[in-house]
Amino acid sequence: MRRAVRVGIVVAMFAAAAHSVWGQDDEDEGPMSKMHFVVVRDTNGKPVRNAAVVLHPVTKKGKQAMGGMELKTDDDGKTSIEGIPYGPLRVQVLAPGFQTFGEDYRIDQAETLITIRLKRPVKQVSSFGVQESAKKTGDASKTDGNAQQPPQ
Repeated sequence: MRRAVRVGIVVAMFAAAAHSVWGQDDEDEGPMSKMHFVVVRDTNGKPVRNAAVVLHPVTKKGKQAMGGMELKTDDDGKTSIEGIPYGPLRVQVLAPGFQTFGEDYRIDQAETLITIRLKRPVKQVSSFGVQESAKKTGDASKTDGNAQQPPQ
């Protein structure tokens, strides 16, 4: 029972924060959406626990506005919030061991479900390291395809 009360308080705080972040006034309140997020692993669809789902308001010119809020996913990879105004919304998801996700959405329904598939990081390949190695050894064949071979 205590957990339910704490969750209710946190949801109420986020809803209040949404009003202040997105500049909603009680007198000028437009349509609002209840947002549901599900964060899963891209490889097998299993939930990602404790992922940070960061919501940013976006201006009419497509720029990220000041403010924002962060939600955390539960054991099922889910989180939700009420009171998000219709319009553009930038969503970022961060979780240890996964690539950062970011995408803009157009919110235009009373209830919106967004499923996010996080990918594992891929090994980065750098031609810089190969070129440095080639310089040290004097082996021009280890550089990228733009390097010219010395005349023989």
